[in-house]
Amino acid sequence: MTRMPPRTNVNARVAASKGVAFSASPVLQVKLPTWRSRVVLFVLFAAFLTLAGRALWLQGISTDFLQKQGASRYARTLELPATRGKITDRNGQVLASSVPVKAIWAIPDDVQEAPREKLRELAGLLGMSEAELRKKLDSDRSFVYLKRQVEQDTADKIVKLGIAGIETRKEYKRFYPEGEVMAHVVGFTNVEDAGQDGMELGSQKTLAGITGSRRVIKDRLGRIVEDIEAVREPHDGKDLTLSIDSKIQYIAFTQLKEAVEKNKAKAGGIIVLDVKTGEVLALANLPTYNPNDRSVLTGAQLRNRVLTDTFEPGSTLKPFTVALALDTHRVTPATVFQTSPGKMTIGTATIGDSHAHGPLTVAEIIQKSSNIGTAKIALQMPPQEMWEMFTNVGLGQQPKFGFPGAVAGRVRPFKSWRPIEQATMSYGHGISVSLIQLAHAYLIFARNGDIIPLSFQKVNDSPIGHRVISENTALQMRRMLETVVAPGGTAPQAQVPGYRVGGKTGTAYKIVGGKYVKQYVASFAGIAPMSDPRIIIAVMIDEPSNGSHYGGTVAGPVFANVAANALRALNVAPDSSVTNIIIPKDVIEESM
Repeated sequence: MTRMPPRTNVNARVAASKGVAFSASPVLQVKLPTWRSRVVLFVLFAAFLTLAGRALWLQGISTDFLQKQGASRYARTLELPATRGKITDRNGQVLASSVPVKAIWAIPDDVQEAPREKLRELAGLLGMSEAELRKKLDSDRSFVYLKRQVEQDTADKIVKLGIAGIETRKEYKRFYPEGEVMAHVVGFTNVEDAGQDGMELGSQKTLAGITGSRRVIKDRLGRIVEDIEAVREPHDGKDLTLSIDSKIQYIAFTQLKEAVEKNKAKAGGIIVLDVKTGEVLALANLPTYNPNDRSVLTGAQLRNRVLTDTFEPGSTLKPFTVALALDTHRVTPATVFQTSPGKMTIGTATIGDSHAHGPLTVAEIIQKSSNIGTAKIALQMPPQEMWEMFTNVGLGQQPKFGFPGAVAGRVRPFKSWRPIEQATMSYGHGISVSLIQLAHAYLIFARNGDIIPLSFQKVNDSPIGHRVISENTALQMRRMLETVVAPGGTAPQAQVPGYRVGGKTGTAYKIVGGKYVKQYVASFAGIAPMSDPRIIIAVMIDEPSNGSHYGGTVAGPVFANVAANALRALNVAPDSSVTNIIIPKDVIEESM
């Protein structure tokens, strides 16, 4: 095959034979208009001028942008923590305070270059294994926390190791001097110093304060080279003074603990109120926990049963039914009701007393704790009136105590009540309350008929009460409640030498899975002293299992011991000449 010569060479030879230069060959002439090339040249020149102008503007006239970009490489804004406010009891004793500690953080790439011996020693000071430490350092981040809230002396030892890339940051750790005794009142904070439970959570905004900040220059290793400015000064949190009295709190806690252990109970709770002001003087639960060491904290320990657990109050609710009947003039303390033969059928259901009593006056119905007598009194009244009595004293209502976690309990709407339900609710079944609600409700008897709000913070001015029953009815009820602790009543073991006291026992089956089971809640709500009431004490023992399960024998003695010591701590003068009380051996067992 004949090979064709390249076209370019042919053209060149043709052009040369005609006497025309190769560069002037018509084949190579550009056929585009000349103005397009000039436009492109102009655009390129304009772009160059724009870039030059922008550079002149940024570097010579307006330098803010480049300065900000440069500062972002070395300038940092550091948070200045505010000190959390202290929590004290009503007498100024510190219950929670913040102590300075250190957060240990690292630049992983730099720390990993340290000798193995140094890393092993660092892991020991941090309370972790070397493998755990290396796992934390095995990060692609430029910053990692190794441990928060490290004690100052330990942090100093870590700094002395001289490991490059290890730095510390100031922070605070909460300390609770009273430990488990005050745990459910004060609560605790997390690693960020934010309230998680109790008054630490309820008063978070007041206690926390406002963090500040400052601008600094840091080098490549994160070390502060120079302070630039203080952007915002920190404002420390405000101190909080609680209504709690540490002496009474300790008394209540130790007596509750002794009762739970003695009766081999699952749990227990106690609350002490100041009748005059509505202040909570003590609140304790078991099981409890140590807020300074929450490494083994469980849900059972954390539960504030006084506020969060509801139970059927049993016979502790009978005084409210009787008070309503007295206040509406349907009965008098001397009105007689036949309770024989100790059983009563309403519809298809039968209720009964633990003992047959025969004819009883209204006062004796309270003293002997007769279910039959209380039910007969209740069935004389419209359901709406009973419902209004319960709700007026706070039952079934969402509490407004300023304390997180408080529950409302349950009181069903009166329109759905059947006669049997009205009867059982009159003596505390078919209704649920928390222990703090029960104690709060008893204020109407101690305060001559009115009720005031409760407070976990110290109160300086006496609050204004809301009247529920008349003063005369309240006085009559106190006289009846006093007979409960006398010989012949259901709680002679609740007597307090030197003081006139009174109250009401409660014993109720527990409900598990919507059904009653043969497990009990024993309770007692009492007032002291009766001549001029100063305190209300409510006690609840959950599942006592050491023989007795009645409120009078299980919870009554706790009331007596706490009341005796609390009244002395408050400098309340004795109002009774009786100093040696003999409790009969045949203590009358309270009805269910």
